[in-house]
Amino acid sequence: MSLPGLSPAARDGADAAVSAAGAAARLAAGALREAPEDLLDAVLIAIAARLGERAADIIDANARDVRAAKADGMADALVDRLRLDAGRVEAMAGQLRALATIPAQAARSRIRDLPDGLELQEWRRPVGVIGANFEARPGVVVDIASQLIKSRNAGVLRTGSSAIRSAAALVDEVVGPAMTAAGLPAAAIQLVRVPGRESAAALVRQPALIPLVILRGSGDSTRELAREAALHGVRTLAHADGGAVIYVDRSADAALALQLIERSLDRLGVCNRLNLLLVQRAVWDEIVPMVSALAERIGIAVSLPPHRHALGHEWALHAGAEATITVAPADSALDAAEIANRETSGLAASIVASDAGAAGRFIGAYSGTGAFWNSTPRLLDGFKLLSLPETGINIDVVPGPRGPVTFRDLCLRQYVVVPAGSPLASGQLAADGD
Repeated sequence: MSLPGLSPAARDGADAAVSAAGAAARLAAGALREAPEDLLDAVLIAIAARLGERAADIIDANARDVRAAKADGMADALVDRLRLDAGRVEAMAGQLRALATIPAQAARSRIRDLPDGLELQEWRRPVGVIGANFEARPGVVVDIASQLIKSRNAGVLRTGSSAIRSAAALVDEVVGPAMTAAGLPAAAIQLVRVPGRESAAALVRQPALIPLVILRGSGDSTRELAREAALHGVRTLAHADGGAVIYVDRSADAALALQLIERSLDRLGVCNRLNLLLVQRAVWDEIVPMVSALAERIGIAVSLPPHRHALGHEWALHAGAEATITVAPADSALDAAEIANRETSGLAASIVASDAGAAGRFIGAYSGTGAFWNSTPRLLDGFKLLSLPETGINIDVVPGPRGPVTFRDLCLRQYVVVPAGSPLASGQLAADGD
């Protein structure tokens, strides 16, 4: 079974390309697994340096992607996600330098003593090869590649067709050469260069080579890929839906509320932008006119009741209407949290209030991945929140990594029982095999 609309020839070609990439990454994965931590961090620093050295080539490749995207009618908000400039390239390099200073978590930890002179340990092991399918957003290439290197995993990356030139420049001119110069195989980070959705489907059909795939890019396509992955026994960390919520309580400082609303609309194509604004009924007549005036000033349309769409309709995915927010009433902080839980993806929600009790009720009732008080929900981002690049944001309501997923989450837990006092118990491995 496969995604609808894929021809047999297209499927076979995409499967072959992804299989070859997965096999190459798998062969290279051992070198990452065994590399010293300081070498991995040196690679991140080298990638940052090459971003500066090759910035002109990267920006030139990206400019060609942007021109083609505009010619194809891509919405402005999505073009903004696609675009790279000198400032964004330098920001990528800065994040890499910061990541290199973060110590890796201990690969082993002692849990407890067991009978018969034994000791229980927990070991953290790399997955091996991790796939990633993400939106046409070139910076994500470096975000994910750096997280994979830091976590000792190889990877197979696939981006939206609109960003293939940019992605190829980043892999070929930056990531690969930096790894090679450090003595690590560049093949550990693969880029699928077959355009079209066929290659995305192929990425989630290789359980033996690519057992885990990160799925980014909001909407139905990501949900379809998650279902396809499940059919083939591939695990996913899927981020299909976004859209953040702000609730303005009756105790809110109006000026602060307006400031946070504006700050939450600085980029309209990202998942953690303001999507649904809830206003307590008691201050509706006071707050909504101010919000409407702010929206008019910054070029945002306001959808007021009665709504002809779901309250959680994600405007970032609505071509031609990205510059829109939904505004709706809520009876109380508790009601607002319940609306956010029921009507939205569960990505992030913020309450603006001076009443600590109202804030506590809202945060206590909201079940999404990030809850904020007097703060923009745009902070739900790996680097802004944790000072770490992210591979994506996981909103699944299951045990495991939730919210921004970073290198610390890209591992497998293994329980190991060894004799207490043995070399393994003290963290030593035999130097020679038998």
